[in-house]
Amino acid sequence: MNTDKVTSFLNLNASFRGPWTLLKKELLAFQTVAAPVITALLYLLIFAHVLEGHVQVYNGVPYTAFLIPGLIMMSVLQNAFANSSSSLIQSKVMGNLVFVLLTPLTHFQFFAAFLCAAIIRGLVVGLCIYLVAMWFVDIPIANPFLILAFALLGSALLGTFGIIAGIWADRFDQMAAFQNFIIMPLSFLSGVFYSIHSLPPFWQKLSQLNPFFYMIDGFRYGFFGRGDVSPLLSLSIVGASFLVLALITLKMLKSGYKLRA
Repeated sequence: MNTDKVTSFLNLNASFRGPWTLLKKELLAFQTVAAPVITALLYLLIFAHVLEGHVQVYNGVPYTAFLIPGLIMMSVLQNAFANSSSSLIQSKVMGNLVFVLLTPLTHFQFFAAFLCAAIIRGLVVGLCIYLVAMWFVDIPIANPFLILAFALLGSALLGTFGIIAGIWADRFDQMAAFQNFIIMPLSFLSGVFYSIHSLPPFWQKLSQLNPFFYMIDGFRYGFFGRGDVSPLLSLSIVGASFLVLALITLKMLKSGYKLRA
């Protein structure tokens, strides 16, 4: 009986060693967080300088304070996507992805390792921006649970999207097109710098088709207790979107789409 328990423990330990090693590899491949933090601060300084005192979205909330949660979440999403997508495309182009595929990792373990690395990078970047932004303006926190929930779900959603993009792309220019023509427009048109209620009715409805809008608005709701839509609606849409993309990604990994020669 004791031998069986020891064997089971060793097998369980071995099953975690592979994905943990891959996760550590992805974490060690982190690029500096200074660049996205500086980029977010430049947006903050420019827009706050131009629009502070001229625009007020919520009563009693300065425009600079309104802007910060949107910039944080936008950076979280973009960096979560960049982490998983860039890692995969680099491995494919350099030809070392085969060494990962030769290991006895399951497609789910492969997915979990890349996803966790993307989430961690997104959260680290977001936390750094928040800590620096606190020097500029006092930012209230109305519901920390919503902040954490949207940060985790948002980074998970974009990390999964990044895995799909990394699997699909064969060259760096294809990945750049994915980033420039899909991720960037959806990010900037998601209500980071404005409330969609300031838009004409047609553009309001069009904005509500953008999943990034629900991640930004729900995250901002956690700070101010106010938003353009219900946080429960945003949470359900983001959660459902993540589940759909996760199932698609797992199917792609299981079939070996564009991964196996």
